[in-house]
Amino acid sequence: MDEQIINYLQQTLPEKKAWVMELENQAKRDNVPIMDPVSMNFTMQLIRLKKPKKILEIGTAIGYSALRMLEAYPDASITTIEKDEGRYHQAIDNINKQNKEENITVILGDALEKISDLAKNEEVFDFIFIDAAKGQYKRFFELASPLLDHNGLILSDNVLFRGHVAVPDNAHPRHKKMVEKIRQYNELLVQHPDFTTSIVPIGDGIAISLKNS
Repeated sequence: MDEQIINYLQQTLPEKKAWVMELENQAKRDNVPIMDPVSMNFTMQLIRLKKPKKILEIGTAIGYSALRMLEAYPDASITTIEKDEGRYHQAIDNINKQNKEENITVILGDALEKISDLAKNEEVFDFIFIDAAKGQYKRFFELASPLLDHNGLILSDNVLFRGHVAVPDNAHPRHKKMVEKIRQYNELLVQHPDFTTSIVPIGDGIAISLKNS
């Protein structure tokens, strides 16, 4: 997206609370990738519209997006999975600072294993947010989608990957394999018989997949 448009959109965003700016500064300081402000605001708007009672997030990082989603709909119950132990502890600390531990449960471990555990416990979610290892998106979707209730939403972040999915030859050689996996994932989404998907060119690209009733 054109930089001037991005700057304009950022100027239209609601004023951030102090704790939000603190988390964004923490992420920048520690070089932890989080959703850009415009994408996060878009996601929060979807949360407000959907009002999901139960949210599954794959990829907690420092807890930023989980706390922002809860900010959008405070009645939600969020389960979020993080593989990195250091970020897991950062997320726990940030969630505790906001006294949101009753609403947000952070699970430490590989999402490929932990989603299977949730399935065994017959967990059902209204909203699933995928924002973890890009090369595993297809597997995350395959494991998590059966846990989604009818008319539920799956959001997948970074599905345009810096625009390289449109022109794979422009990607750095070390990224080409991942770009191809994301292209295959996008194809899976738009052709899936049980979902209707729109890919929105906000931030690094967000796919919105609505489960057919």
